[in-house]
Amino acid sequence: MACADFLTVSNPNVINRDEIDPVQDATTLANSAQQSYQSALGWLIMYGSWFQGETLVAETFPTRNEFGRREVVAANGSLNADVWFPLSQSISGNALVAELALPNPDTNINYVRAHTWLGYGFLLMAEQFCEGTTRGGPSLDTNTMLDSAIANFGVAITKGTANGSAAAVQLANISRVGRARARLQRGLNADALADATSVPAGFTFSFTHLDDPGNRTRLSNRMWQFTFDRGSITVAPAFQVNDPRVPYQLPGQHSLAAQDPNSGPFVIQRKYPAYTSPIRVASKLEADYIAAEINGNAAQLALINTRRAAAGLTPYAGAVDNASVLREFMRQKHLDFYLEGQRFGDWRRVPAAVTDVPVPGSTYFKPGFSPVGNQTCYPLPLAETDNNPNFTP
Repeated sequence: MACADFLTVSNPNVINRDEIDPVQDATTLANSAQQSYQSALGWLIMYGSWFQGETLVAETFPTRNEFGRREVVAANGSLNADVWFPLSQSISGNALVAELALPNPDTNINYVRAHTWLGYGFLLMAEQFCEGTTRGGPSLDTNTMLDSAIANFGVAITKGTANGSAAAVQLANISRVGRARARLQRGLNADALADATSVPAGFTFSFTHLDDPGNRTRLSNRMWQFTFDRGSITVAPAFQVNDPRVPYQLPGQHSLAAQDPNSGPFVIQRKYPAYTSPIRVASKLEADYIAAEINGNAAQLALINTRRAAAGLTPYAGAVDNASVLREFMRQKHLDFYLEGQRFGDWRRVPAAVTDVPVPGSTYFKPGFSPVGNQTCYPLPLAETDNNPNFTP
């Protein structure tokens, strides 16, 4: 009889850890850890876009405006809750899966999945944080984080290739793109080039999203959530260009409002026009950009004009010295990968080639805030450093 003993009804969202079988439930655990990385990626794309100038902070939260001003303090609550915690949680979750004693260890797809997203977790940490730490460990410098990314991508490539299934091979190719990016950041150009050229033609992988009204923060597209629900993201003037790679709508073309009325015209991004919009994570196009950057001026010019033509633009007609070409090259890359989390790492690697980043000392774009600072990466939050007994900066 329905509801005869309603006080004993179990909550399907509560899991008793004593009932988990790590081997039997490894696939569920690996997929959950992947989802944790996917959720963290959305947060880091959004906050990174404010920090390096793809978007402007269209809301009043002082903690979020610190990102727009490039002056993020360690006590910043958003730094901890929205950026650091999701990223460190994803790394911890994937590491736990990677440490399970599973059958067929040389080919088990759960290892492939865990090491792929461990690699990307360390890569994002290296690109956006000044230093890192994981699972209560000591301080990690940028090169150590990149080395960890490279090592995890390597395991995923080896095991995924040995597995041979379509899903495992896809993860191996995702890791090839990730390792090429990490090696480029690390200055290992020959190795990065080898990885980039090994990515199959036409390859692309995107995270899909769901519109679950009760769980949008974990399952939905972050950029649309904070455009539609919160009114937090406005397209920066430098990206309000006539280019199909950066679709946007001006006030009067939409009915949304910025959370902060003092943030100027609310120009909304339309690259992600729904909660379900996918986000590209790895692609042959990214690999081609990595290869062309390494191969130099002529390769960069060729890809510049290929991408301009694909966007319906005329060929590049500017100066052809190395510095000028690299600036145009990065401009095309950041139009191609707008709001995909690519620009932050490029800016830290080749800062002179990345334009339209908020300038230190300049007036912030809206009143009531201090001028723009000079940070190029985030500090670790106090919640981490004060509670990690092994952390020594």
